Formats: sequence, C-alpha cells, structure tokens
Amino acid sequence: MTSPDSLGRTCVTGASGFVGRALLARLGGEPGRLRLSGADWEEQVRRADFRDATVFHLAARVHEGGAPNDAFTRDNVAKTEALARAARAGGARRFVFLSTIKVNGEETRGKPFDAADPAHPEDAYARSKWEAERALAAIGGLECVIVRSPLVFGPGAKGNLRSLLALADTPWPLPFGAIDNRRSFVHVDDLARLLVECASRPQAVGQTILAAYREPASTTRIVAGMRRSLGRPRRLFGVPARALEGLAGLAGASEKMRRMTRSLEVDSTGAGRLLAWTAQVALAPAIDDMVAAYREARS
Repeated sequence: MTSPDSLGRTCVTGASGFVGRALLARLGGEPGRLRLSGADWEEQVRRADFRDATVFHLAARVHEGGAPNDAFTRDNVAKTEALARAARAGGARRFVFLSTIKVNGEETRGKPFDAADPAHPEDAYARSKWEAERALAAIGGLECVIVRSPLVFGPGAKGNLRSLLALADTPWPLPFGAIDNRRSFVHVDDLARLLVECASRPQAVGQTILAAYREPASTTRIVAGMRRSLGRPRRLFGVPARALEGLAGLAGASEKMRRMTRSLEVDSTGAGRLLAWTAQVALAPAIDDMVAAYREARS
C-alpha cells in the first residue's frame, strides 16, 4: 500500500464533501484546498501553487432535479478543464479526477461494465462527466488518471442512499423483498485508498480505473442489511420489479425506482491488475458505518 507521504504536496477540490473528507483523513498533513463553488473560483485557481503537487479533483455538481444542462457543463466540464490547464501550467505532477460509472450507462444486462466499454451517459450529470474526461484527455503535458465510482457507502452518505436509509428506519413493511438485481458499490475509505494509489503509481497514468467491491448486492439485501443494522424487523414483502417501476411512474419517480430495481454492475479487476488494489469493506460493515453516522446525526 502506498504511503500518502510519498505524494509530496497535494491539492484537493471538494475537500469538505463525502469522499473529500475520507481522502483528507488518509492524506493527513495539510493538503491545499480549492473551493470551486464560489464566485471567486477562477481567482482561487489562478493563485494556487501547483508546483510539484498532486491534484485530486473531487468537486462536482451532482444530481439535482431541475438543474439546467449548462450548469452541469459549467461546473463539471469548464471548471475541470480550467483547473487542469492551470495545474499543467503551474507544474503539477499528476491530476486525479473522480468521475462516475454512470459515464458507462445506467444499467448492465448480464455483463458488468469495464473500462474498455464504450461510454453511454444518459443524463446531464453523466454527460458532463464524460465531457470532462474527454477534455482531460485532450490536455497534453499533464499526467492524468480517471476514477469512475459506483454507489459509495460510508458514514455521511447522502442522496438516494440516505433516503433509502430513512425509509428503512420506519416500522412500515416495505415492498423490496423480491428485487434480484446486482448493484455494485464501494466504501468511501476504499475509494479514498484507490485515489491515493492512482496518484502514486506510474502505471496509473492515462488510465481509466473502475472502483467497486468484488461482490455486488441486490436492493433487497441492502434494505434488509439496513434494517438489521438499525435493529428493526426485516418486514420486506415481494412486489415484482416491473410493478414497482410502473407504480413509481404514476408518481413521476420511475427513474429513481429503476435505480433500485435494475442492475448496475462494475468489473474492478483492472484496478487489481494495475495497482494491486481491491476493495476491502464488505456490505454489512459498510452499512453499519452509514447507520452509525445516521444515528449520531439524528441525536
């Protein structure tokens, strides 16, 4: 395992976010931080000292209902390209970009996604990440590594996972007892460890690395695990996935339900071959971490 000390100076965007906090804990010391969400982001980038630095670019506009396409283009494409060009001009040693498995697509059918598969982004967020990846590929003179991540578990997880956890923390019977899908995930600490490996290993340069725990999990197993960790009865009954999707469609939530009923599986063996990295945190402890933080926040 690579020691973070071997990276020398580091610079992190998105340091206050879910993955950013885990990365800072692994890096230790005092990494430089760039905040790209403010009106002065261009000035921050211009003034940053990139000399011999490893840049971790985690900041992004994520899924937001109603956000216009140009907001994703501005925050996820233009800012990425501007940061990378400034890093190159300032003498940075490497640029590690956190992308998403959604660049590959929203669903797998029998075969997991791997890094060689063609891109098939389906929403504004995924398209902006794919455009950012292509922008980085066009910038010469800077060592770049792209990491595509699936669903990230761990303390402080938000979005759909946080909503699902809140739903599991109710006494109600839930209709998720018969969803036999395959969803890949990764614990935030394993993802942070992979980012460090990508920043240090020479064989990572120019590569697109997919992160995932080796065994996918069904939505049924995830919800059952949440209720186990919460100390609640399982209380799951089976409704066919297509019926759940149809009912969700009546409420305008078909896309959200498909993320729970369909498969999205990732082949991360390439990270093992290239970097000797494998995800170590399994589903049960990953859920336990998330539940512990959820309870602490509620108290």
